[in-house]
Amino acid sequence: MNCFENIRRFPGDVGFYYRVLGEDSVWTHNPDLPLIAASVIKVPIMVAAFRDIARGKLDPNETIAVKPEDKMPSCGALTYMHDGLSVTLGDLITLMIILSDNTATNLLIDLLTPERVNRAMEELGIPGIVLRRRLFEPELSRQGIQNTVTARGVGTLLERMSAGDLLGDRADRDMIGILLNQRLNGKLPFFLHGKGIRCAHKTGEDDDITHDVGIVYARKPFVICMLSNNVDVPAFERLIQDTARACAFGEWEA
Repeated sequence: MNCFENIRRFPGDVGFYYRVLGEDSVWTHNPDLPLIAASVIKVPIMVAAFRDIARGKLDPNETIAVKPEDKMPSCGALTYMHDGLSVTLGDLITLMIILSDNTATNLLIDLLTPERVNRAMEELGIPGIVLRRRLFEPELSRQGIQNTVTARGVGTLLERMSAGDLLGDRADRDMIGILLNQRLNGKLPFFLHGKGIRCAHKTGEDDDITHDVGIVYARKPFVICMLSNNVDVPAFERLIQDTARACAFGEWEA
């Protein structure tokens, strides 16, 4: 059974999108299924921030003091730093992506607003991505108000970023540079880093949720988005690892 059949048969809610850059054919499974985004929503937040910087609405050198009430649990560094630490807006973007910093993310959501992020996605022609709230708002979560993405939406965003026609060559290169510095590398890059294959990517996790989306610079570079809700997380993460290896090396039998 090949890796794509394994994706189709995997129990749970799974979205998949794969395209070799510069080629027309696309492999998909449930590409338009809205799934709870977890930290993958941080990619469109980065895009919206870079767009506002390019338009002069935000200054990447503006400093923000991190207050105790700003600090969010789990991923990142800012929660563990001293109160009142000043970081630039550019630092917040970088930390949000490479360490999946949740404090940085909420500070950026407050600056941008969900409306501006969603408008940016709509105006850029990116389907299926909706930011509805800040992270760690349990009451809204209980009401079913979730940030959602689709495999096609994130795949389209990454394809256009790789081509330099999302925000333009310079901004797109800068965003890819941040994604290439990702520190959480246990999924898509698991079998690739040791082979010298770079991966510009972003992970996401929550209860019964695990994702990884990115641009893989194999001999034939490709975009791959693997999203899942309501799954056995360790098993799906192994599938992410195996699928990325298969796509990079042509090892289609998983």
